[in-house]
Amino acid sequence: MRKRTLVSVLFLFSLLFLLPDQGRKLHANAEDSSDEVSDPPKVEEKLGGHGGLSTDSDVVHRESESISKKSLRSNAEKFEFQAEVSRLMDIIINSLYSNKDIFLRELISNASDALDKIRFLALTDKDVLGEGDTAKLEIQIKLDKAKKILSIRDRGIGMTKEDLIKNLGTIAKSGTSAFVEKMQSSGDLNLIGQFGVGFYSAYLVADYIEVISKHNDDIQHVWESKADGKFAVSEDTWNEPLGRGTEIRLHLRDEAGEYLEESKLKDLVKRYSEFINFPINLWASKEVETEVPAEDDESTEEETETPSTEEEKEEDAEEEDSEKKQKTKKVKETVYEWELLNDVKAIWLRSPKEVTEEEYTKFYHSLAKDFSDEKPMAWSHFNAEGDVEFKAVLYVPPKAAHDQYESYYNTNKANLKLYVRRVFISDEFDELLPKYLSFLKGLVDSDTLPLNVSREMLQQHSSLKTIKKKLIRKALDMIRKLAEEDPDEVHDDDKKDVEKSGENDEKKGQYTKFWNEFGKSIKLGIIEDASNRNRLAKLLRFETTKSDGKLTSLDQYIKRMKKGQKDVFYITGSSKEQLEKSPFLERLIKKGYEVIFFTDPVDEYLMQYLMDYEDKKFQNVSKEGLKVGKDSKVKELKEAFKELTKWWKESLASENVDDVKISNRLADTPCVVVTSKFGWSANMERIMQSQTLSDANKQAYMRGKRVLEINPRHPIIKELKERVASDPEDESVKETAQLMYQTALIESGFILNDPKDFAGRIYNSVKSSLKISPDAVAEEEVEAEETETSEEATETKSDDLPGGLNIEAEPVEEETPIKDEL
Repeated sequence: MRKRTLVSVLFLFSLLFLLPDQGRKLHANAEDSSDEVSDPPKVEEKLGGHGGLSTDSDVVHRESESISKKSLRSNAEKFEFQAEVSRLMDIIINSLYSNKDIFLRELISNASDALDKIRFLALTDKDVLGEGDTAKLEIQIKLDKAKKILSIRDRGIGMTKEDLIKNLGTIAKSGTSAFVEKMQSSGDLNLIGQFGVGFYSAYLVADYIEVISKHNDDIQHVWESKADGKFAVSEDTWNEPLGRGTEIRLHLRDEAGEYLEESKLKDLVKRYSEFINFPINLWASKEVETEVPAEDDESTEEETETPSTEEEKEEDAEEEDSEKKQKTKKVKETVYEWELLNDVKAIWLRSPKEVTEEEYTKFYHSLAKDFSDEKPMAWSHFNAEGDVEFKAVLYVPPKAAHDQYESYYNTNKANLKLYVRRVFISDEFDELLPKYLSFLKGLVDSDTLPLNVSREMLQQHSSLKTIKKKLIRKALDMIRKLAEEDPDEVHDDDKKDVEKSGENDEKKGQYTKFWNEFGKSIKLGIIEDASNRNRLAKLLRFETTKSDGKLTSLDQYIKRMKKGQKDVFYITGSSKEQLEKSPFLERLIKKGYEVIFFTDPVDEYLMQYLMDYEDKKFQNVSKEGLKVGKDSKVKELKEAFKELTKWWKESLASENVDDVKISNRLADTPCVVVTSKFGWSANMERIMQSQTLSDANKQAYMRGKRVLEINPRHPIIKELKERVASDPEDESVKETAQLMYQTALIESGFILNDPKDFAGRIYNSVKSSLKISPDAVAEEEVEAEETETSEEATETKSDDLPGGLNIEAEPVEEETPIKDEL
């Protein structure tokens, strides 16, 4: 009996000890609804593990807490996205764009930028890199097929809590607006990286994202969002300590399962990120054969397939004979190790002869973050040797940036990456190329510049001027070569040679395309860069009266010049169609002279700096000084019309007309108004008057003196001469002379100071032609009839109301002007 009692007591005690433990386990299971996590293979030293994404079971259990539910953690600090971000994410998430592959490219690009930043800081402070694995600058990609998670990790600069909120919760409004406009016009999501919003492309494939980041100046934090307008940031106490850097976990959508395949990720990295300057490693699986003692694992022996072929049986028999003492067998095992995906050497370090056209194109796409199907128009890869040694690759993009010429003089744009001894220094260094060549993309790797200096000190370095000078020369040579290789640019004499040489059609029309995209930059270069003005002038293109809609160069124009022609003729205006009808061209065209059309507003400024080319002066045909051959009757005509020109000048005294002369440029038009040689043209006046902050008082100093030129062969001028000779005080003749002057102003491109006066003169002329009395006026309206009519209408409306109601309109208060409110 005592024995039974003792056994019972012991049993009760054991139950008391076990129940609390079981209760704790049940409670934990109730809180954690996640599936059991199996331990993936550990990284072993012999497999080349970099100590990256840890695979220990303890870490897996910690991570399972964060990914068990796709919901924001209850203890996290909640935030709402900036309005622009929400708008952008709605576009991306609801996008029907088929190519979702770009998300990986954008995330790897961001990781590369973070690694560049920490490497740059390490130039002056090596301690920022840390020790051991943390000091290894690399990008790691890992898959978890069971949980549908794709992780991208870098050992870059990392982000503080403030950075996470600022960088991932808000973006520049200008960048968003520009991207949205581009999306609406072209629908090309491929350009997302160019607008600084590439991170959000991850929502193309994920419905929940975690960003774990550790900065040297802060503790580790987690940013998370389901793209529902909110995000949360909290201190990370459950994930593996990163040491430094950022890990992005994408919880993939069901339809994005293809991105859990290693082959797919390898293909994407090869296609988009092959030239990233840091190692990109994938935690990849592979099968290896290992020899296992046959007797050690009988269960494995039973599971493995028996040899199916006679050859395998013979091999097994030989093995049994040779190793009677120890029986072994080969089995396939799946092991994991880090596989390097981008083992291509930096393209600029290779010889240009070794690099293929496809590699140059891929490198451009990676460098410019432009993954459209278009190739760059041209590129130049060269090594500079001498006092200053550097390597460089320059590209002409296929299209101009959306904001290429917006705030041109107020923004510092730099599209060249600067490296010093293969170490990335900056992509915001605007001293390598002049502003007018800022459309070029590429990189410069110098062995001469110092590594550990500030950006301000680097700007003053003596080698920089030499590098800049060589880059400009190479850039202009590259553009010139683009023109020379274009079959459309070849002179007529050389066309047969080009046809015989079998030029491909790829280069045809390339320079015209370049000019349409970047021609304004060449013109700005002529204005800004006096030392290269002649080189840039050779690259100018324009339409002329003889070009039949095609572009012409100055060299081609000079080659077609008439014998004895000393000046290059041009005219400026708002459009080619308007200029083709200009009276200034009448006699020039009849005599077979070619005139250049300048229709860009910047052309007016351009011609103030481009005074001559190949010893030929430029002459604006709408200004004084035009010489068109020799006219033996000029002196006779001047004498014959001396009285008329003197009278006309006096009658236009109030119009500030400097002179009235006989014209040598008119054929069918009675008169035109020209300006002095060094004053503003009519087109320039129009441009300056349209400026937002223009000052009319200051502009008066720059306005050219106006000269009325008359056509002595025109019947109107001849009749006017006779009328003035008979009665110079005739008011109708004065009225006609004034009207002709105002008409000439309009036809010559000027803006009338008093349009009302001009309209009145036109109406008087119409009255005269219709034989209506000059004193006739419009009949006045009868106000009484209008009042009675309005009263009758009011009574009618009131009678129509139900029940005979008569509703009087209340007086409406006048709206307060906005100006008064302000």
